[in-house]
Amino acid sequence: MNHLNKLAHLVGSVPLSSSEEVFCSICNTLDGHLKRIPDGETGDRTHWIFFQRQMLAGHPAVERDDSIPNFEFKQWDGKVIREVTLLKLKNDIDTDTLIFPIGYSEHAIASFEIFERLQSTGKIPTDIRFQVSLPTPFATGFNYISPNGREEFLKVYEKSMAIDVQSIVDVIPHDKLAIQWDVCQEVLIFNNYFPGRSNNYKQEVFDQLARIGDIVPVGVELGYHICYGSPGDDHIVKPENFSMSVEFANGIFDNIGRSVEFIHLPGTYGQPSDEFYAPLETLKLPKGCELYLGLLFFNDKGGDAARIAAARKIMPEFGISTVCGWGRANPDRVPQLLNSHKVAFSVG
Repeated sequence: MNHLNKLAHLVGSVPLSSSEEVFCSICNTLDGHLKRIPDGETGDRTHWIFFQRQMLAGHPAVERDDSIPNFEFKQWDGKVIREVTLLKLKNDIDTDTLIFPIGYSEHAIASFEIFERLQSTGKIPTDIRFQVSLPTPFATGFNYISPNGREEFLKVYEKSMAIDVQSIVDVIPHDKLAIQWDVCQEVLIFNNYFPGRSNNYKQEVFDQLARIGDIVPVGVELGYHICYGSPGDDHIVKPENFSMSVEFANGIFDNIGRSVEFIHLPGTYGQPSDEFYAPLETLKLPKGCELYLGLLFFNDKGGDAARIAAARKIMPEFGISTVCGWGRANPDRVPQLLNSHKVAFSVG
């Protein structure tokens, strides 16, 4: 396997028609530069976690909360991406026995069958793992659930997610599997994006990220993708520098009980100054944990090279990535986005 500086990381979503097309497209372009590949989150997962809202909206234990206004989901410049009617658990629901049909395990198991077939025929190298990218419970809990009863909802949803993860690890061999948790709503919470933030929000977030990491068995690779959101092809919250991403990474490392094999921290577009990258000096990266930085952008060869060079002044060793998945992007962008990694390796 190549040195970390020659490795690429695909966050998760790829806007192609099927997992087989995703696997083949990635391997055809980035063979020799990968340790794990996702299935592209195709089909129901194209719009990230929206299919979770659809599941909850039709669940008999859930109803609309008409007592509060719709939540306006805005990006950093104030543009309203969408308005969301929030849901809540119905009154008098027995939460001790309630389990939601999360559904990620069904997608993962079906995609792994394709992955395994392609690997057996040599189209996917034998040393690459299948990557399952999962949203944290806070993602659904803060995107779609009313503050009225959110705490109880999160307990049920986290329990349901743990059951779904167990279904994945029961079927997919541990030495073929990597699980990545996508950490987005937690970043928004740190930026006071949602009303009614707890006074103890930081520890609550780190406790949750540690709990969901610890349910992944040793032998399965564990990673985290820190995210500023990109539903409108732009940041929901625009990072000032790498300090918040580093705070998240260090908080995970300090609180989790098992090893973390990889972590992805997002940069930003344009040409930020060297001070943007300076907080990387305070990253407490454990031995054996691969660092990937999201520094690549569509059709920006010069900018990609400049951002990578600036980051290497502070952190000489890291793999490269885009800031987020590509699920909301034009499918025509995929070949260029994949190729941008190879171009960056040739100059960086």
